[in-house]
Amino acid sequence: MAKHSFKFDPDAGVAQGVNIVINGGANYRDQYNITDVNSSAFDFTGWTISAQMVKSVAVGATEPASATFVVGFSSAAGGEFISSLAHNVTGNFSEGRYFHNILVSSGSTVYNLAAGSVKVNAGIASAPS
Repeated sequence: MAKHSFKFDPDAGVAQGVNIVINGGANYRDQYNITDVNSSAFDFTGWTISAQMVKSVAVGATEPASATFVVGFSSAAGGEFISSLAHNVTGNFSEGRYFHNILVSSGSTVYNLAAGSVKVNAGIASAPS
C-alpha cells in the first residue's frame, strides 16, 4: 500500500498532485495522511470524501467515470483516509493513462483535495475470487 502525506489549505484553491499506479486484476489500496498549514492533522470531522478516475482522452473530449474509488476516513479527526479498488474492478481497466481526483466537501463547498495521473498496467494474472 502506498502512503501519501501532504498539507491541505482549503483557501489555496489548488489540488495536491498525486500520481498513482494500478495493476489490472489486483487489489488497489492507498493511505493518505493530511495535515493543515500548521503541520497538525487536518480535522475532517463532518466532511465527506469521494474519488473517481477517467480514461485520458483528447483535449475537449469527455468520457464517463471509469471507476469510483471506495474512500473512507480511517481517522477523520486525524486527517487519515484510505482509497481502494477491488481486483474485480481493476481487472476491467484497459492498460493506459487515466486521471483521478479526490474531492472533499464541507457543507455546500467542494474542494479538490488531490488530483493526478493514473498509470494502469495490464494484469498478467488475476487475484483469486
